[in-house]
Amino acid sequence: MWIAPLMQKTSYDPVKSFAPVSLILTSPHVLVVHPSVAANTVKDLIALAKSKPGEFNYAAAEPGSANQLTGELFKSIAGVNIVGITYKGAGPAVIALLGGQVQMMFTSPASVAAHIAAGKLRALGVSSAKPSALFPELPPVAASLPGFEFASTYAMFAPARTPQATVRLLKREIVKVLGLPDVKEKFFAVRVETVGTTPEELAATVRADMIKWAKVIKDAHIGE
Repeated sequence: MWIAPLMQKTSYDPVKSFAPVSLILTSPHVLVVHPSVAANTVKDLIALAKSKPGEFNYAAAEPGSANQLTGELFKSIAGVNIVGITYKGAGPAVIALLGGQVQMMFTSPASVAAHIAAGKLRALGVSSAKPSALFPELPPVAASLPGFEFASTYAMFAPARTPQATVRLLKREIVKVLGLPDVKEKFFAVRVETVGTTPEELAATVRADMIKWAKVIKDAHIGE
């Protein structure tokens, strides 16, 4: 993930050390709450959290994880006082949520889909800016909280100074494969959407994400 260099010293620069090829896959996170939380919508959750400042906790896999960054973004935009609790991995974080030790979590669909279906967790929304075909039954969190957006993304990069002709060839072949119906269907079945972009679009995404998440990390004092 290209946010990693914002959290710790690394031997590479995510912009200068690689040549962007194409964004490949994307999947929004799901906002889930424990059934004991008296909220059926994102607006309900925000109102409830505002009425009980400091009493709501969200689970995160570890410091600097996507769960924590998304939780802090939600906290900042919604203007709520919620506390992030980090665990040693997504598994323990989900277990804590199932046990009611924390009240909410933004997480990948694969880690909570079965618990949602069993009624052990309640899904309130998806973290994509617009409605997602992956979760047609869930509204985007941004519908109640403008400006909120997060997606797990997967991309292909080549080493820096890779000839542009090679980069363009890789991009063309990747986009061709991602457009195949059976490929799209297999990824969709595990709640992931194929994308396929130009190198320029991927580069712009990396730059925008680094600016966005650097602010979240700084404001939340993550890693200090």
